[in-house]
Amino acid sequence: MLAGFDWSVIPASLPFLGQGLLYSLQLTVVAMTGGVIFGTLLALARLSGGPVLAGAAAVYVNTMRSIPLLMVILWFFLIIPLLTGKPMGAERSAMITFTAFEAAYYSEIMRAGIQSVSRGQVNAGYALGMTYAQTMMHIVLPQAVRNMLPVLLTQTIVLFQDTSLVYAIGAKDLLKAAEITGRNYNRPVEMYLFVAVIYFAICFSLSLLVRRLNRKIAIVR
Repeated sequence: MLAGFDWSVIPASLPFLGQGLLYSLQLTVVAMTGGVIFGTLLALARLSGGPVLAGAAAVYVNTMRSIPLLMVILWFFLIIPLLTGKPMGAERSAMITFTAFEAAYYSEIMRAGIQSVSRGQVNAGYALGMTYAQTMMHIVLPQAVRNMLPVLLTQTIVLFQDTSLVYAIGAKDLLKAAEITGRNYNRPVEMYLFVAVIYFAICFSLSLLVRRLNRKIAIVR
């Protein structure tokens, strides 16, 4: 079945594929870090009780979660340069887009984690004279992050898979690197199969890590 494949192109393409994989990982880390930070702020805003702040955060989260990621990628890439008058570049545009988009999803995860912490601990913080920000920072968020860590990592796995969508705007991620090398060597099938194996190996390994972490957290509880 595999007799017609020419796998000799794989070693020669590894340096270029490595560059694409490095960008995919960089995009994942940047989007995860920024998404968690802004997502936490959005979650706190939604739980603050202020109608204006909570309403604005809810509109942002619900809007982002209701639009396909590919459309958001294209909007940022095509519309933002028209508004600013300056080209942004595919790689930079993708990082901004993914951070803004993932913040909505991480926000819901963090909101669920915050709500999983007993209200009695929040009241205890207030009883000690802590402000809302101090209570969240020192009491609630550390427990919320621990409770939601497996879900956060699972969302990060999905994020890594979604980075392949930057192919649509020409960013040089792993999938784009496979497309270019496959075209250069006239072996697109081999390159796409090889890249599929890379995606599977990374995502499956991370899934096993999440499963192990989930068991440890369950024991601690």
